[in-house]
Amino acid sequence: MIRFTWLQFRPQAIVALTALFAFAIVLVVTGPHLAGLYASSGITACHGGTCATVAGGFLSRLAITSPYPIVYELGIGLILAVPAIIGIFWGAPLIARELENRTFALAWTQSITRTRWLVVKLVLIGLAAMAVTEALSLSYAWWANPISKAIGLQGPYPVASEFGGNRLSLVIFASHGITPLGYAAFGFVLGTATGAFIRRAVPAMAVTLAIFAAAQVAMPLWVRPHLIPPDRTVVSGPSLVTSAGVNLGNLTATIVPGQPGAWITSSGAIASGGQRVSTVPAACVPPPPAKPPDPGRCLGSRGIREAITYQPASRYWPLQWIETGIFLALSLALAGVCFWRLGRSRT
Repeated sequence: MIRFTWLQFRPQAIVALTALFAFAIVLVVTGPHLAGLYASSGITACHGGTCATVAGGFLSRLAITSPYPIVYELGIGLILAVPAIIGIFWGAPLIARELENRTFALAWTQSITRTRWLVVKLVLIGLAAMAVTEALSLSYAWWANPISKAIGLQGPYPVASEFGGNRLSLVIFASHGITPLGYAAFGFVLGTATGAFIRRAVPAMAVTLAIFAAAQVAMPLWVRPHLIPPDRTVVSGPSLVTSAGVNLGNLTATIVPGQPGAWITSSGAIASGGQRVSTVPAACVPPPPAKPPDPGRCLGSRGIREAITYQPASRYWPLQWIETGIFLALSLALAGVCFWRLGRSRT
């Protein structure tokens, strides 16, 4: 059964390994030069406040030096897309195509039971899915390590938008660490379970993509911010605008004072009584030709403060483990659904 599964899976495995090998070649060819640029930039010898300037200069140089922005964005895009592709092309047809073409009749009337047939396929192909995704993630992390270090040093205001975002930003978090393992397992088993219910490969592929995309949107927007109870702080005083990086257009903060790399999940200005403030007082932004006052001092004098809810940068790995565990648990639950559905399926 194991040999037969690999024979069936061989075309998909060849395509996946070819794509992984091609991307690895791109990383190997460009990686040493990227590391050399990092070493010659002076970042390794910088101290204190000068590091932000040097790191910003390094990232600005990369932003106009092809092919680094392209490879950087391509790598993130691939890591995010691969679990969905696995679910569509590996998971959805796994049971649906057997039922659609009625080839199950040959396998299930032999000495192999339905349970054993499904166990072998889920375990072997599921492990392959996780291995391919994590290999892609690790190889990309090796290549992007100089960029990641520079991003961590440049401070709260990214110089090069192509490389913006710290480890807790939505896209970076989902494409680094161990979360791709959970996404790959979930995508594969989701596709398998969808195929078992719909019983037709092409519709199962479409439904798998829709559900997986919905899960990937819901997790960072509504679930991840609350996996660990967030911290809260209130910033006040004359330096309100500069210390919290408040955008005067919508009065939202971009910085948590004393918490570099923190992920701000929500922020907004509040008055002294605790009520929300949605607009800057007219006195703080007089029309020309009047000379505008210092906005931070003006807001502070009126008792306006900034309330910030955030996840500290130190929670990166706890959040990674919790989110990966959630998707692995969902994968096990969906696997159970597959066994239940297959047991009820009539031949």
